[in-house]
Amino acid sequence: MKFTRATSYALHAMAYMAAQKKNEPTASHVIAEKRHIPERFLLKVLKPLVSARLLTSIKGPNGGYRLARPASDISVLEVVEAVEGMIRGEAPSEEPNHPTSRRLEAICQQTADQTRKHLGKIKISELAGRD
Repeated sequence: MKFTRATSYALHAMAYMAAQKKNEPTASHVIAEKRHIPERFLLKVLKPLVSARLLTSIKGPNGGYRLARPASDISVLEVVEAVEGMIRGEAPSEEPNHPTSRRLEAICQQTADQTRKHLGKIKISELAGRD
């Protein structure tokens, strides 16, 4: 499996916030600086995390972002799917009803299901080294 840069940045940002002692808002420029992420790109990555209710966005001079739930309750799967969409198994074919195409589709779906199950077990707190 290969994460996109956006997913990797999202996981880094979530792990950074999880590693903080207090659940106070963290400014995006601080996360960007500490994790060496371009801030403009980071802001685009944080938006779907807020939409998925994994992060809370606080406006104002003391605002920023914070985890919407404890890091031990947020899975890597939730972050990945917030940024990339649902992990699905697909085997494109010109002949979707061909027996080989159907078997390949089943193999891809099983792999996607196993990946989703595995990523669902890993919590952001583990990624941050807090478990």
